[in-house]
Amino acid sequence: MGEIVVFPSNGNTAQGYLAVPETTGPGVVVIQEWWGLVDHIKDVCDRLAAEGFVALAPDLYHGTSTTEPDEAGKHLMAMEIDQAVKDMSGAVDYMLDNPIVESKKIGTVGFCMGGNLALLLATHRPLQAAVAFYPYPRAELHCETVRGAVQLHIAEHDQAPTPEMAEQIVKQVQSAGRDAEMHVYPGTDHAFFNDVRPETYNPEAAKTAWERTLAFFRTHLA
Repeated sequence: MGEIVVFPSNGNTAQGYLAVPETTGPGVVVIQEWWGLVDHIKDVCDRLAAEGFVALAPDLYHGTSTTEPDEAGKHLMAMEIDQAVKDMSGAVDYMLDNPIVESKKIGTVGFCMGGNLALLLATHRPLQAAVAFYPYPRAELHCETVRGAVQLHIAEHDQAPTPEMAEQIVKQVQSAGRDAEMHVYPGTDHAFFNDVRPETYNPEAAKTAWERTLAFFRTHLA
């Protein structure tokens, strides 16, 4: 199990959930869905730590979370993108300063809103890898400036983003000479990876996406 840690964030402080492996490992910044820093995101961190990664999920809502879609939507729209970037960047710096993070190679993975923000973080910091699950378009992206390899996991029936929208992200990243790949999961809907949402969770697709994510990180963060 991980713990809540506090770290600097552009002159202020932020907090997040940190999970560490038994020894050292590469770092992964985990970016929340619109619900906030909920148990599902903490579980993703724990699962990454069990696979040998140091995982830190910054709390972009600063202590607030919800299970109600209407409230989540309000939090999503109220979130200040500039502040979110500062908090995520602070998480990167925390990783770089932490002796348990070996080789100082950092990746990021995010879900829904967090998928979009993971890509945004990779335009601000020189990360080695960014994985985005169904990245809901919350912040404006210029993906040709992403500094690292990109992997997208997209639901076939999603409307935000559609597979066609995600394909444009891939093309923008590749236009800058970066590696990018996209996987579309047949028969799935948005949030198919979230195992606490039975209405959307797809165990088979989630398992495959997780295996691809781990392999991607092991390739680019080793």
